[in-house]
Amino acid sequence: MSPKQLDPSDIDVTVPPSGSGCEECLASDDGWWVHLRRCASCGHIGCCDTSPSQHASHHARDTGHPTIRSFEPGEVWFYDFRDESMARGPELAPPTSRPEDQPVPAPADRVPEDWMEQLNS
Repeated sequence: MSPKQLDPSDIDVTVPPSGSGCEECLASDDGWWVHLRRCASCGHIGCCDTSPSQHASHHARDTGHPTIRSFEPGEVWFYDFRDESMARGPELAPPTSRPEDQPVPAPADRVPEDWMEQLNS
């Protein structure tokens, strides 16, 4: 089965990403992330559900913005929180991913030594 097509009204292809890292993690003193997700409605960059804080999912719940796109290099998939399904959608405004030289997890100076033990499954 191929991914569903998204409703165009859920996506703003003109809005750029909010930055190159998770907004909320960067605003804290010790936040860090594994992978990044981009809100297809407003460009908010948040951390994935494997990350300790799960900011992308929280953003979707708090704002009602239902769709994210991976913000990882080489990944073009979308995800619809309403029915928890993968989807395909249009090209979004650049940049379409975090910088390729950004480490995973990141930011490097905040990632704890026991980071793998702090991941959500």
